[in-house]
Amino acid sequence: MFMHGRILKAGPFSSGRKVRPLVWSMTFRSVTALVGGYVAAAVLATLIARLLPIARVEATSWGMILSFPIYAGIGLWCFHEHRLLRVAAAVWSIVIVGGGLLWLLGVRP
Repeated sequence: MFMHGRILKAGPFSSGRKVRPLVWSMTFRSVTALVGGYVAAAVLATLIARLLPIARVEATSWGMILSFPIYAGIGLWCFHEHRLLRVAAAVWSIVIVGGGLLWLLGVRP
C-alpha cells in the first residue's frame, strides 16, 4: 500500500511470511473441516444411534438430528483453532476411534 510516497507494510502477509505455506495450510484446514468434519459427524451420529437405549427408529432420528450441530461445531472449531496439527489430530482421531468403536459394536440387534 502506497501512502505519501512510502510503502506501508500492512495486510495479512506483511510480516515477511511466504504465501505458499499459508495456501497449503488453509487448503489442508478446509479439507479437514469439510471432509473430516462430515465423516466425524457421521461416525458420531451413528454411535449415538447405536448407543441410545431407546427404540431403534427414535435413536436413529436423534443421531441424524444431532449430526447437523456436530458438523457445524467441528467446522467452526477447525477454523477457530490456531494450530493446524491439533485440528487434524482431533478430527481424524475422532474418525478413527469412532469408526473402530462402531466396528467393534457391530449392528444394533
